Amino acid sequence: MINDAALDYMREHALAGTLLQRLATHKRRQFADEKAWTRHLERLGIADLTVTPDPVRVATEGALWGAVNAHGFLCEAVVVSDDAGQFNVGQHALCWIHAERLVHKLETFTDQQRVAQQYVRGLIWWFYADLKAYRLAPTRRRRSEMRARFDRIFQRRTGFVTLDRLLQRLHANKDELLMVLYHPEIPLHTNGSENDIR
Repeated sequence: MINDAALDYMREHALAGTLLQRLATHKRRQFADEKAWTRHLERLGIADLTVTPDPVRVATEGALWGAVNAHGFLCEAVVVSDDAGQFNVGQHALCWIHAERLVHKLETFTDQQRVAQQYVRGLIWWFYADLKAYRLAPTRRRRSEMRARFDRIFQRRTGFVTLDRLLQRLHANKDELLMVLYHPEIPLHTNGSENDIR
């Protein structure tokens, strides 16, 4: 279905403006199945394009999200992911295990860098443990404290430039990493669903 939710998804995932316009202004907005959708993309000249990002993939993901939204499915759901773009829909949270793994896998070359890395990892795991405790007894005051503490951890400067840039990048994802403060029912990581898939 092509609706506002579908078009927002396509826009956020960098579908070209001219293609968005073709989909948005066409009178046909609903499609019974994949075959009807594919024919529509072919008629609009989208199916044959070979550019990045793949317009068929982005348009299809958007139309699927539009249909999910139109039917009222997942309206209150929070999608927790490892930051793969296709899962960045609706209310989105990031997996803490994947976020910390970036710090863990960071290459260090000096003792000073190793000390900084281990110190930051310790702060992150301590914070993570407190997020788990917060989920059991959430309060507005504790939420405010956790948000301020997140800033102190991820805005710090260690002197290890690569680590500092990584912390800055993680801080830019604050809202998604701290979604659990507003939805304590969600998991903090994706390991359970990854194990289910395996």
